[in-house]
Amino acid sequence: QVQLLERGGGLVQAGGSLRISCAASGRTFSSYAMGWFRQAPGKEREFVAAISSNGRSTYYSDSVKGRFTIFRDNAKNTVYLHMNSLKPEDTAVYYCAASYGLGSSPPTGVGRYDYWGQGTQVTVSS
Repeated sequence: QVQLLERGGGLVQAGGSLRISCAASGRTFSSYAMGWFRQAPGKEREFVAAISSNGRSTYYSDSVKGRFTIFRDNAKNTVYLHMNSLKPEDTAVYYCAASYGLGSSPPTGVGRYDYWGQGTQVTVSS
């Protein structure tokens, strides 16, 4: 069992930056690929970014590529999402998720993730 706790959401102006984090419980964090997803009101949950268990591979959705960076610190059992050049359309609840596996290609599908955090709200004002 893995428990995930997101922190760092808030209100930011368009063009600003924000970093959110996700702390995982347990001793096997380094065995999980980690992903960030988001869900805006009335919309389906969508993939944002993912990172392999060893941190060497990352994937991003086209909508955030070049603006967001995912990284992890396995010694701290924490994954981060640093968001630059934020836009109003980035407003959503952001969820981190864990997918068991040591593969080099972290999954991007919602159904591939085993554990989810409770989410943190990110609001970008125009």
